Amino acid sequence: MENTEGKPLLQVLHGARLNSPPIWLMRQAGRYLPEYREVRAKAGSFLDLCYNPTLAAEVTLQPIRRFGLDAAILFADILLVPQALGLDVRFVEGEGPRLSPVLDGAGVGRLKFDEARLAPVYETVRRVKRELAPGVALIGFAGAPWTVATYMIAGQGTPDQAQAKLLAYRDPSLVDALMTKLVEATITYLRGQIEGGAEIIQVFDTWAGGLSEPLLEARVFRPTHDIVAALKSSHPQIPIIGFPRGIGLHLPRYARATGVDAIGLATGDDIQLAAALLPDGMALQGNLDPLALIAGGEALKHGIEATCRGAGSRAHIFNLGHGILPETPPEHVAELVRLVREARA
Repeated sequence: MENTEGKPLLQVLHGARLNSPPIWLMRQAGRYLPEYREVRAKAGSFLDLCYNPTLAAEVTLQPIRRFGLDAAILFADILLVPQALGLDVRFVEGEGPRLSPVLDGAGVGRLKFDEARLAPVYETVRRVKRELAPGVALIGFAGAPWTVATYMIAGQGTPDQAQAKLLAYRDPSLVDALMTKLVEATITYLRGQIEGGAEIIQVFDTWAGGLSEPLLEARVFRPTHDIVAALKSSHPQIPIIGFPRGIGLHLPRYARATGVDAIGLATGDDIQLAAALLPDGMALQGNLDPLALIAGGEALKHGIEATCRGAGSRAHIFNLGHGILPETPPEHVAELVRLVREARA
């Protein structure tokens, strides 16, 4: 088993409750940092940055150097898996991702996973692991199959994921086939990250919220369970954090159905209620509002206090309820880290 001594994040994920919760932040490497923007300008496109191990490792390490966080999270993107499945993926400046849509059986049939496309990501993991201080953990990640599928079906991000939901209702067997390919590819991808040195995995299901009961079971719980079970069979020592954003009171069912080790809470989740309802021994992660981080001052201080207090006696990882926003002042992140280090739940 991984030696957790000296790594607060791993200690919490193995059940310890620390007086001062370990901290990392979703999107902690990104546009709010001037040093990131410099590297991004050198890289060319966003995807060029993701596939350049030297530069991707550098931006992964930047927030660790600047803020002294308890974990680095691999710099990559959830849409690298569709690209490795053969889809044309590009990022349009100011608009977001664009993909060749998958809308029929022929489109699903053309998806062939080429793991070699992801070799640069595994090399990034290895490089980051070599550079990290002994007390800092390394997090790998992937998008959950449903969230990734919503982009593949619509060909882009959408405000309500209506196209993916409609296809799931109209042609469930087609979406089953797509999800099967995504589950298999995601398992392989995450195993590659673990073998490269990732010590923790987070599964991002950003678009899990708003699904009806049958879709939630079939498109969120079941595929995530399959990924977790496969990873636990090959790497039982690796803790897995699930982030099913926006599912609210379905969180206890998600926890039991998927087998994750910890739950990442979204901004709108009641951390005190989650602490009361989730299975005994399960760690909580979250869930400060990213806008409170932008606001700073008393809003930031009170938000941190409320989050730590809400976690109560649970093992707790401090994080945001979603990713850092680009307009976040870096000095507010430094202040957040200072306040969390001083926090006592």
